Amino acid sequence: MGILWTIVIGFVAGIIAKFLHPGPNEPSGFILTTILGIVGAFLATFLGQALGWYRPDQGAGLIGAIVGAIIVLFIWSTLARRNSTSI
Repeated sequence: MGILWTIVIGFVAGIIAKFLHPGPNEPSGFILTTILGIVGAFLATFLGQALGWYRPDQGAGLIGAIVGAIIVLFIWSTLARRNSTSI
């Protein structure tokens, strides 16, 4: 049940992050949106534990996953913009 819950939270976080940070070069589709949210949750967990916001056995919740996914989208759009101008 934990993996299923991670997928659902990742998908919801990915949708909300894409809504809050729109752009033309975003990953689209169910699978990429879900992966975006899951990666955002891992990023938020890592940063939160490094900054002391979460204990080592704690993970980021939905809000943290959304913030992490927005950070991933910002990095994605920056790299996509850089690659499109260099070609």
